[in-house]
Amino acid sequence: MESAGSDGAGPSEARTMGVAVPLNDGDSSIAEARHLAVDFLTRVQTDQNVAVSARAMDLTQLVVSELVTNARKYAPGPMLMELCIEDATVAVTVHDSARARPVARSEDPHRIGGHGLEIVMAVAQNFHVDLEPAGKSITARISLAGEPAADAPRSGAPRTSR
Repeated sequence: MESAGSDGAGPSEARTMGVAVPLNDGDSSIAEARHLAVDFLTRVQTDQNVAVSARAMDLTQLVVSELVTNARKYAPGPMLMELCIEDATVAVTVHDSARARPVARSEDPHRIGGHGLEIVMAVAQNFHVDLEPAGKSITARISLAGEPAADAPRSGAPRTSR
């Protein structure tokens, strides 16, 4: 499902466009999700004339990979990934079947693994978790201009809503 904002919006005007895709089971869903994100951002650049920096392209793939990996690891059942362009950001949302809120571990540069949520929170402009009747959704917003995250928490619990 894909939707686009108002017709006639210029390249610098705020617009909303997005896509939602169910992800397959298994580890291939992680690579599939990264490819879908690149394809979406490339189409946004080409078809809608929206500027997407190389940094934003890379960070979006990183965030998609980390969120989908966590969903595969901790939430049995179906997943849905949504990508949405709003104003000057891409919102990456992963819906999964687990109602447990993710918890970022305390910073530990010597720990091997378990840094995914820390990474997402460090690079995202905004991060939040919404509990839903059948699970949860996790959304991270990344600046299309590739600006470093200004207000993302660096450690501790993720920002959540609801």
